[in-house]
Amino acid sequence: MSLNAHLTELRKKHQTLSDAVEAAQRSPGTDDLEIRAMKKQKLQLKEEIERLQTH
Repeated sequence: MSLNAHLTELRKKHQTLSDAVEAAQRSPGTDDLEIRAMKKQKLQLKEEIERLQTH
């Protein structure tokens, strides 16, 4: 897989998580720990994207 393809895939995953976090925050029954875990994963993806872009 090329770097650009990998970055595109990471960006898609990041956006999907972002949408899931927003939906979970609007849903009254969502566990705060679940939201926190999604946010952490989203941050990890963002950091990976930034790391790959600088190389």
